[in-house]
Amino acid sequence: MPEPGSWAFPATLQPSPDEAGFDLASALDSVVLLRAEIPEDAFTASILGTERAGNGVVIRDDGLVVTIGYLITEAESIWLTTNRGTVVQGHALAYDQCTGLGLVLPLGSLGVRPIQRAAASCVDVNADVIVIGHGGRPHSLKAKVIAKREFAGYWEYVLDEALFTAPAHPQWGGAALVGPDGRLLGIGSLLVQESTGGKAVDGNMFVPIDLLDPILGELLTLGRAAGSPRAWLGIYTAEMDGHLVIGGLAPGGPAERAGVKLGDLVLEVAGEPVTGLAAMFRRIWSSGPAGSDVTLTLSRRGVSSKVQVRSADRNDFLKKPRLH
Repeated sequence: MPEPGSWAFPATLQPSPDEAGFDLASALDSVVLLRAEIPEDAFTASILGTERAGNGVVIRDDGLVVTIGYLITEAESIWLTTNRGTVVQGHALAYDQCTGLGLVLPLGSLGVRPIQRAAASCVDVNADVIVIGHGGRPHSLKAKVIAKREFAGYWEYVLDEALFTAPAHPQWGGAALVGPDGRLLGIGSLLVQESTGGKAVDGNMFVPIDLLDPILGELLTLGRAAGSPRAWLGIYTAEMDGHLVIGGLAPGGPAERAGVKLGDLVLEVAGEPVTGLAAMFRRIWSSGPAGSDVTLTLSRRGVSSKVQVRSADRNDFLKKPRLH
């Protein structure tokens, strides 16, 4: 991520205080720069890197920051920087695998007013919104919601409804999606390609912030959502030409240990045919919590076979945050 001040959106694309029906300056200041350092031997280091940078959003008077979880997974140190240049160390409180949201507690005063939260239902497709990254107006963009739909990620991740915006930008990890009333709607996740009007359009996927409220208390006290963790197989799956193809395996993960191979096609889960990523993952999760056996029907070089995979808790493979 380039240093703040080294780039800026054209002035015509930036939100204007005169056009905003809320305190734009306060909303801009609620977004902080987040930098995380991850040990080289961390489980996610080879995929996500050891130096990660993005954004976080202050949502409480005590400075609590919500961000996208992959920025802080296995972080051994986190630093938060405000628009005024205040730098504070942070502690990774929680990363919720189901929503993809993460929480960081600043270990000092950020001196930033929190932004109020809304629900994704408050905004419709084609609505005008603002995406805010750390760095004030030059790093903020007037945008539109181009879709609200289900999202399935190859890393065993599904959202019933995510928010998608355009124009796209590659540096919206942890950024704030703000509605016309100045309230927080979502947290930036990925650069994606969305289909609108029969054409492929680059966009950004945002995790709706209202997914946080039902689990916030649990994340703050337990470090994770209560209840049994979801079954995790350690498979990275892609939809290709109507097939579900194993494109990657977590080293030492349940699927690799069970003998699943790259290039295998997933035909069934627990005896039921699956035709899409979301359906496959939901079927895995409905087979039981982490530790349950999941039977996959695979096709390898045209030959079908069944493989029983003893699922695991993904968090057991990750380094845990420590207070220094």
